Amino acid sequence: MLELNKENFEQEVLQAKGLVLVDFWSPKCEPCMELLPHVEELSARFSKVKFGKLNILQNRRLAIGQKVMGLPTILIYKDGEKAAELSKDFSIEDVEEKLKELLGA
Repeated sequence: MLELNKENFEQEVLQAKGLVLVDFWSPKCEPCMELLPHVEELSARFSKVKFGKLNILQNRRLAIGQKVMGLPTILIYKDGEKAAELSKDFSIEDVEEKLKELLGA
């Protein structure tokens, strides 16, 4: 998984072609920490999707700019546009379902 920050977010996410999943997380967020290994597992199974994670403690303005107000949050971008948002109360199955839907699988 790609480590995202304010230096590479625009290039890796907003200018990217295809699907990019961004996991917004914080080391202080227990549900985020529980979710992370499952998201990494999904990244191995979905080769057509770019996966990245963004630590909001180090990138607060960027997270606010993407309208991330609670954790955990996963945003999925398609060709640089926000295509889906999963926030607070969701499961890894919900994430997988949304990816399949966006990929047309």
